[in-house]
Amino acid sequence: MAIKRLNHAVYYVRDARVAERFYCDVLGFGVVVGDPAGRFSFLRAEASDNHHDVALFTIGSTATDNPAGRGGAVGLYHLAWEVETIAELETFRRRLSEVGALVGASDHGVSKSLYAVDPDGNEFEIMWAVPPALWGDLEHDMVIEPLDLAREIARWSAIDPG
Repeated sequence: MAIKRLNHAVYYVRDARVAERFYCDVLGFGVVVGDPAGRFSFLRAEASDNHHDVALFTIGSTATDNPAGRGGAVGLYHLAWEVETIAELETFRRRLSEVGALVGASDHGVSKSLYAVDPDGNEFEIMWAVPPALWGDLEHDMVIEPLDLAREIARWSAIDPG
């Protein structure tokens, strides 16, 4: 018995239609099933082979923010969406910046990451993974450095399929 991978995430959001537009317009997801009344939406990432990667359920405009991580509340911090090429990180950096959703960028040694929030404040990561054969000693290190994306694109473009 073994878990294969994360298949999908389900979010309660203030308005599934608003969240749907963000995930589609900014992140490139497509609608698999959407409720015309806006009660829910199931979305699939462009390169995914899942039925859906995100499900959104409307709970109303008066919903409070998720307190996870603040004031000692437990809960999910973020999910990470992986891109195939490091060059794609620049495209996402630009898109996320344009809509005011980008909140950070980190070099983790074994991965290069952008951090952003959706319209409901749910944080997520867009990341590119260094090929495991090249991790070396970084596999067992916890690295959090500022991301110099231009430098990393130049560094890794020779081994990157994109």
